[in-house]
Amino acid sequence: MIYENKQIIVIVTGGIAAYKAAYFVRELVKQGAVVRVVMTSSAQQFITPFTFEVLTQQSVMTDMFHPIKTGSVQHIEWAQWADLIFVVPATANLIAKMAQGIADDAALTIILASQAQKVVAPAMNDQMWENPATQRNIQQLHHDNILVIMPTTGFLAEGYEGKGRLPEPVDILAQTEIRLLAQNGALKNQRVLITAGGTREALDPVRFLTNRSSGKMGYALAQAAAEAGASVQLITTINRNVAYSVKTIMVESTQEMYDQVMSHVPDSDIFISAAAVADYRPAQKADQKIKKTDDNNMTINLVKNPDILAEVGRHKRQQYVVGFAAETQDLLAYADAKLKTKGADMLVANDVSRSDIGFSSDDNQVVVLTASHEPQYLPVQSKLDTARAIIQLIAKEYN
Repeated sequence: MIYENKQIIVIVTGGIAAYKAAYFVRELVKQGAVVRVVMTSSAQQFITPFTFEVLTQQSVMTDMFHPIKTGSVQHIEWAQWADLIFVVPATANLIAKMAQGIADDAALTIILASQAQKVVAPAMNDQMWENPATQRNIQQLHHDNILVIMPTTGFLAEGYEGKGRLPEPVDILAQTEIRLLAQNGALKNQRVLITAGGTREALDPVRFLTNRSSGKMGYALAQAAAEAGASVQLITTINRNVAYSVKTIMVESTQEMYDQVMSHVPDSDIFISAAAVADYRPAQKADQKIKKTDDNNMTINLVKNPDILAEVGRHKRQQYVVGFAAETQDLLAYADAKLKTKGADMLVANDVSRSDIGFSSDDNQVVVLTASHEPQYLPVQSKLDTARAIIQLIAKEYN
């Protein structure tokens, strides 16, 4: 967790979403941060300083002319103390003042006086958000290297749906973490294409052949690659929540995944084939639901699907190609053969017969093979930590 032991200031401004700042502060404290809160005068109309004092076990600053310590310039001291500054929620008024460098209260003075990375999460009425003046001010914040967590569309205080709602606190923190890590990531400015999930091969309009893949590993790799600064495209059969900045393309069958991969791989620097694709598909798909008959047996004719990894390996130019081998026996033997025959630069193998690290599990244990190194065994760990380790190995080899 990047927030552990960090000194963080949370600035709370006046809006109906101010109550969410309490949940936001609590989440930071849970993640091990030391948090101080600054409240504007308007914020105090929606939530009390005492709430934040209880949550943080720290004094709350509401006025820069009332220092806690005699003789100290409190707002400058706090500005220099902070590793990171969040403005949650950020009103249109405060955003406008930030864009112009105005410092007419404690919150704005701390923002102006601090060299810490600043993160702003706007929340306001949709008409205020869409106003050209607000959008100009947001662009100025981008120009000033301030991270802006864009508002979401949802039910607003005015009683209707619109864009301007504050994202949930955990989403603000997750998006911020990825964007901060990406600033100096090992794959910064690289384009990464990843596949995820188990493909589905239709028998008729209601039935299909598939496998037990949950897509968790592919999604973890997409997040890890985004954290490493890459531009990530995920081709997937599984509709799951995706990490910030990752773009998704939904497919179903192996043929659909093949078509999308071959369309996008020429524009990619790294290709990671993490999907569990079906090797075969029914030779014919019935137009209507297949009915049960009196026969005790049913024969389904299967034809071979395109081999996505092999095709990418065969036609690659500058791309670094990574394959996965999900095996139930003779792991290293099958993985080594796949590395040599598929044209991959790296092969990641795991034993899916194990219930603790197999399909649908939150953990994984893999062995990484390349042509130039001895097999590298990673420990049992979460799929996200496994993905981060794999991405670092890829970055080392690719660079």
